[in-house]
Amino acid sequence: MSSNYPASSWAKVLLAYHKFSGSWAWVLHRITGLVLTGYIMLHIFALMSLQKGKEAFDSEMLLFRTPLFLFLEWFLFAFLLFHALNGIRIVLVDLAEGARYHKKLYYAVIIIGLILFFGMGYIMFTQDTLHAVAAVKQ
Repeated sequence: MSSNYPASSWAKVLLAYHKFSGSWAWVLHRITGLVLTGYIMLHIFALMSLQKGKEAFDSEMLLFRTPLFLFLEWFLFAFLLFHALNGIRIVLVDLAEGARYHKKLYYAVIIIGLILFFGMGYIMFTQDTLHAVAAVKQ
């Protein structure tokens, strides 16, 4: 698509696009890839506080231990999980005659991803809660 198209034409094309399971997998794979790329940049930027000394780094890490960041980290895991599982699905579809089963593989990615996502949430939030309770008792 050329840059000569106005945004409204681009939006019409997107809305008219057939959104089958493979289409959603394609779109979500690109979105999760962009989010993970942004996270890597943010992570490198956050590690730059190491150059400012231990106190600056420790204060930044306290910010990252807040419930908001813990919740964002959980959703980062969701993006990473989908991107990794969908990448495996793409390899199976391309190399292992998985094209016949691409819809089943897509739904398997979603189901396995949801199970692992909620399992990780349980681990993250119960561990964090245990650490918070232990800190309060001290």
